[in-house]
Amino acid sequence: MATIREVQVTFDCADPARMARFWCEVLGYVLPSVPQGFDTWDDYHRSLPDGHEVKWFACVDPSGKGPRLFFQRVPEGKTAKNRVHLDVRAGTGLVGEERLGTLQAECARLVELGAVHLYTLFADEENESCIAMQDIEGNEFCLD
Repeated sequence: MATIREVQVTFDCADPARMARFWCEVLGYVLPSVPQGFDTWDDYHRSLPDGHEVKWFACVDPSGKGPRLFFQRVPEGKTAKNRVHLDVRAGTGLVGEERLGTLQAECARLVELGAVHLYTLFADEENESCIAMQDIEGNEFCLD
């Protein structure tokens, strides 16, 4: 029998702390505990010596069901379409206009956080509606 492994999803990015905070808002995730002696992550980051920038940051599902998201600073920017993307399951179990309305409302909320609405795929005979978006650093994801 195969061993089931936990999965962590890793994002290359320019600003790990900002990306973690964005995805916490999108998914209802939380930041890890603040290091001892600090009240907030911002306090901790301000305490770092000059030249020591945040190189990685993470966020986790407080229920323990979803994968940890890990954000690592890389020097280069995004240059092409993602080969893998997240589907944010905002409309699970909904169909038709109810599903579309729920996805559009979530899209509007995420745009206020800095996401970009790329396009909406409307329901047809085979598939329900979904919305393609980009996060604050241009990574594609879908509202499904």
